[in-house]
Amino acid sequence: MYLNIVQLAESFGVEERLVESWVRDEGLPCVHDRGRMLFDRAQVVTWAAGRGLAARAGFLAPARPASSPGRPLEPMLRHGGIWRDVGAAEVLNVLERVVSALPGASPEVRRLLVQRLRAPGGVTWAPVGEGLALPHLRSAVALGRDAGTLALLLLREAFSLDEPAADGVPLNRLLFFIAPSPRAHLELLAQLSSALTRGDLRRLVLEGAPDPDIFAGLAAAESAARAHHSPAKETSS
Repeated sequence: MYLNIVQLAESFGVEERLVESWVRDEGLPCVHDRGRMLFDRAQVVTWAAGRGLAARAGFLAPARPASSPGRPLEPMLRHGGIWRDVGAAEVLNVLERVVSALPGASPEVRRLLVQRLRAPGGVTWAPVGEGLALPHLRSAVALGRDAGTLALLLLREAFSLDEPAADGVPLNRLLFFIAPSPRAHLELLAQLSSALTRGDLRRLVLEGAPDPDIFAGLAAAESAARAHHSPAKETSS
């Protein structure tokens, strides 16, 4: 998986200019593609481990403790909804509808978030390959623990970005999310990235499977992640 500089900075919890200095001065491996820097996840993990750097969040996050499993994604997706046959020109309108229905937020906060959504550069699109992206508001906000939503947009045509995905596959599947806090924002980013690597969820999303199958696939991916990261049960001899 290749990450762009925004995703990598979020993963380490640092400014983008610091990532640039790591490339320039510390030998952080990167690929230059059409004027932008892309980072191979495996190479970044190796580089960071050799320097004692802990990837604290995002795509490079370590496993969460079993006692802190994160917010369940499947109920969030049921609230935000699966939106089908969305035209590329309608994407921001659909995202605005999702934001306008954000639970746990006042009407004033929802209006503020819509303004941020519509502002130039207000959305980080975060493509992750195979036509998939994890878009989110560029500015994370503290909304309260009951706020947050997740929506899946299945597009009927490709959605164009100024910076295309590293694998060259046009975007047509968008998992848009809003988290209740900046910390939860990074945790949700990590949860979504993990869920898309477990079980059948990625295939179901790419194929545009029926809603019940996608909900079940997300729940199964979360269950597998919890089982993978839970400590081994002690056995008595």
